Amino acid sequence: MLAGMDEVGRGALAGPVTVGVVIIDESCGTAPQGVKDSKLLVPHARTAMVPRIERWAVAHGVGNASAAEIDDIGIIAALRVAGVRALAEAGIRPDLVILDGNHDWLTAPQDVGLFAFDDDVPAATPPVSTMIKADLKCSSVAAASVLAKVRRDAIMAGLGEQHPAYGWGENKGYAAPGHLDALRRLGPCELHRRSWRLPGVMNDDGVVAADAAVPTDAPDVNDVDAMNAVDDLTRVGER
Repeated sequence: MLAGMDEVGRGALAGPVTVGVVIIDESCGTAPQGVKDSKLLVPHARTAMVPRIERWAVAHGVGNASAAEIDDIGIIAALRVAGVRALAEAGIRPDLVILDGNHDWLTAPQDVGLFAFDDDVPAATPPVSTMIKADLKCSSVAAASVLAKVRRDAIMAGLGEQHPAYGWGENKGYAAPGHLDALRRLGPCELHRRSWRLPGVMNDDGVVAADAAVPTDAPDVNDVDAMNAVDDLTRVGER
């Protein structure tokens, strides 16, 4: 059993981070046509692909970690929480998980190193292999990205109806100009990631931040995943 897993919303300023997982085996055959080009699809075409992916996969799931959880434990740990929830929804423990990028955010710290070989304490998650550009090379990862993107977009559209000033129906919580302007004018609501340096929020010196937000526990900027996370801040609607 091979699982492809991908996240959406790591660089957003508001709403959850969402992780999708698609589990396949040798019986699944060829992936649905268009899966690897999903980021080039318009939203309604991506949504139409979801039932095809669900029929193709042995199992699938999507998990979320809320903005409050991100504030509480940090973005990397929140990704892990969302990934574990996605695996729980799938209901099957795969033999291997492929993650997009070069950073294993799914494996818990206590399952790394010598502790990983302790048979008396089984790892909380399956073994992980990372792959740069896996969403372009691996159909199960690309399919997981579709499930996560469609689910999170729907969540943000619903939340946007409750908080229309921020334009989440269009920007999905990312750092679009209209979203940033609303933050400067109104400040954040309870669904924003308040531990981040958000525009319109006072810092410790009593100064209102004016720049786009970054997570306070962001990885080293020399890391490829960190650069992708920063890019997400200006990439509206792509993921």
